[in-house]
Amino acid sequence: MTARLLIVCVCAAVLAACGASEPATTDSTSAATPATGPVAPPTTDAERISSAMSAAPAAVSANATILAFDEDMQPRTLREGTNGWTCLPDMAHTPGTDPMCLDEGGLQWAQAWMAHEDPPAGVMGFGYMLMGGSDASNTDPFATAPPDGDRWVDTGPHVMIFNIGSSFPGYPTDASDTSRPYVMFPGTPYAHLMIPVD
Repeated sequence: MTARLLIVCVCAAVLAACGASEPATTDSTSAATPATGPVAPPTTDAERISSAMSAAPAAVSANATILAFDEDMQPRTLREGTNGWTCLPDMAHTPGTDPMCLDEGGLQWAQAWMAHEDPPAGVMGFGYMLMGGSDASNTDPFATAPPDGDRWVDTGPHVMIFNIGSSFPGYPTDASDTSRPYVMFPGTPYAHLMIPVD
């Protein structure tokens, strides 16, 4: 459970796309802010569970572990799961709605990211963000907010494939058009595919 709680901290940071700033690029200047504006995160445990479950298909989220954070950012389990997936509700750190569900490999990728270590070799991960997401940067894995004058990278419903190598031939490495697959965090150990879904 200690490792899981550590990973949850990572997931919160992933949702916030945590870290330093980046220079202005086409992916940050052309990406749109969420059309609905800032979204109020869930405030009750029932709302948090509902939010977390919205990140993935019911066949996944119905039996997933649900984790959330208290105001002091301490993780806690809202519901124990049985299928190896972990879902987190929308977080207050980003302007959009961005709950997330990760499989075990996705959690391992996130743990490595938090520790600034290379993800474990040979462990592919998968994640759902069917409500979309708001990212501070497409190139800086540790950005907490866009650079001054730039916008959040708003991505619609998507899935993510983690830890599948460092070369993504044929896939764009900018987020100027999030309606097609692209690479997030290119050129870093945390590069992963972002794949839009309907």
